[in-house]
Amino acid sequence: MKRVALWLVAEVGEGEPFTKEALREAFPGVSQVDRRMRDLRDFGWRIDTNREDASLDSHEQRFVKRGDPVWEPGRATRKTGTTAIGAGRRREVLQRDGYMCRSCGIAPGETYADTYEAAQLDIARREVLKPDGTKATELITECKRCRIGGRELVADLDRVLREAAALSSIEREVLSGWMEAGERRFGRLEQLWSDYRSLPEESRTHLRKKLGLD
Repeated sequence: MKRVALWLVAEVGEGEPFTKEALREAFPGVSQVDRRMRDLRDFGWRIDTNREDASLDSHEQRFVKRGDPVWEPGRATRKTGTTAIGAGRRREVLQRDGYMCRSCGIAPGETYADTYEAAQLDIARREVLKPDGTKATELITECKRCRIGGRELVADLDRVLREAAALSSIEREVLSGWMEAGERRFGRLEQLWSDYRSLPEESRTHLRKKLGLD
């Protein structure tokens, strides 16, 4: 893994693509070199495939960003919660999350709005800040779009708990309903606000004038 990290930095360079064949040729006779490279992701290295970067072919990958300098003494110790996700655990998380992205709600095979791109689900690791100040890594189902955009997110459970405790009885009842249904049902005003925000500025101005705001 350390040798692969040095090869990526010295021979490939951040932001540049490389092929699986080039990796194997750089380490002749080394078994499972692909797996050693994937292990770098547990240390903050970002290496994209065509699942994350549509411009890549199936045999290509891109060295996006280097992480911890694993070649330095003591820097290659595997971090807590970064063991590989087995097939059984993956199925368990997908079933628990209702086989849909927990960030945007899309299901596998559904197309994103205004595109022909079909959603692909994967399991992401999300850091969660606990009420006692500690951090834990938990698994969540996300689509490819949300997983890439949420790499640096940290879920603050303590803040959510405090804000939930401060809700009025009516607000708590509404929130509980969304939780039981597993979805948020938008009211008429909320939908109109969302529609307004999606309008181009010229159309926003027209609507404000109709409502006597401009």
